[in-house]
Amino acid sequence: MDTAIPAPSHPAAAGTHATTDAGESVIGVAALLRRLGTHRWPVLVDVRREPAWAASPHRLPGALRCAPDEVGALAAVLPAGAEVVCCCVHGHEVSRGAARTLRGLGLRAVVLEGGIEAWREAGAPLRRADAPLAVPPLGGSSWVTRERPKVDRIACPWLVRRFVDPLATFSDLPAGEVLAFAAATGAIAFDLPGGAITHDGERCSSDALLEAAGLDDPALLRLAAVVRGADTDRLDLAPQAAGLLAASLGLSRVHGDDDAAMLEAGMSLYDALHAWRRDARHEPHSWQPGVAP
Repeated sequence: MDTAIPAPSHPAAAGTHATTDAGESVIGVAALLRRLGTHRWPVLVDVRREPAWAASPHRLPGALRCAPDEVGALAAVLPAGAEVVCCCVHGHEVSRGAARTLRGLGLRAVVLEGGIEAWREAGAPLRRADAPLAVPPLGGSSWVTRERPKVDRIACPWLVRRFVDPLATFSDLPAGEVLAFAAATGAIAFDLPGGAITHDGERCSSDALLEAAGLDDPALLRLAAVVRGADTDRLDLAPQAAGLLAASLGLSRVHGDDDAAMLEAGMSLYDALHAWRRDARHEPHSWQPGVAP
C-alpha cells in the first residue's frame, strides 16, 4: 500500500508576539522555545546573508534557508496565512526586511527578537552546520519507509517534522518497494536495511537520525533512550520504554492500516514525551485519596 503522508497545511497556529518601538512584530527566544518540539512550531526561515550563513557553525532546528533577497519564493511553497519567523544574526534589518516582504505576500511573518545570536546565547538547541543531513529545500524533503509504522518509524518522522523540515512528506510502502522508490524519486529511505537512515548495532534509526541531523540537544538525547528501549525490546534502558511500546502498539491497533492516521496520532504522543523529558520529568504526581491537595 502506498500511503503518502503530506506535510501539515498549516505548520503552526498563532503564537505570542510583541511589537518593537519601530512597530515590528517579534517573538522572543523564550516564547519560541516553549513551542519547540510541538505542533505549534512555526516555519523558521534563516535569512542570514550568505557570508554569515556560510561562516556559521550552527543551523536553527526545523528551519528553512532562504537568502534575504529571495524570500518571495516562500509564497509559492507555504499556504496563505502560514506563520513564519524570520531569523538573521541579530534580528535587525535583514530579518525585518524579509518579514515585511512576506507579510506583503499574505504570510504571518514576524522576527526572532535578538536573532540567532540570542537563540544561541540562551542555550537553545541548534543543529551542527557540518552534519550530514542538509538543510531542507524550500519545497520540503521527501522520506520513505516500510508500511505499518509503530515506534522508530513514528519517532523518525516526528524528529524530521519538528527539528529538521516542517514541510517534509512521508510515504509508507511494502518493504520490497522502498529502496526502488527512493532511487527513483530522491526520497530519503529510513528504518530498513540499505536505507540512508537505519539501525546500527544497538542504535536504532532515530539515533542515527539525531546524529545525521547534528542534533545533540539533551532533551532529545534523553528521549532517544526511551525510543531505543521500546524499539529494540530493551525495556531496561528507560522506565518509560515499556509505556511507549504499549502506547505505540495500541495506536497501531486503533488505526489499523491507516498509516497517515497512525503518524498523526503518534506525533502528538512524541510531542508529549518530549515536553515531559524537557520540562516535567521531575514534577511529581502526589495526590492521595482523601487528602486535600
